[in-house]
Amino acid sequence: MTREERLAILGPKTVAAIHARVAEAPEPPLDVVEELRRIFSRPAGRIPSPTGRASYKEFAA
Repeated sequence: MTREERLAILGPKTVAAIHARVAEAPEPPLDVVEELRRIFSRPAGRIPSPTGRASYKEFAA
């Protein structure tokens, strides 16, 4: 969804209220940012090595 679409759906007053509320929030600690970065970059943890078994795409077909 684009910025323009959100503005059209929510309206300018609601968007301004959201921006004001977000501006009030404190910055997260760096250790939290690093942990979230790790989680979002690899949500399932370690990337598994290939095992030679059939892939998910083969089962889904």
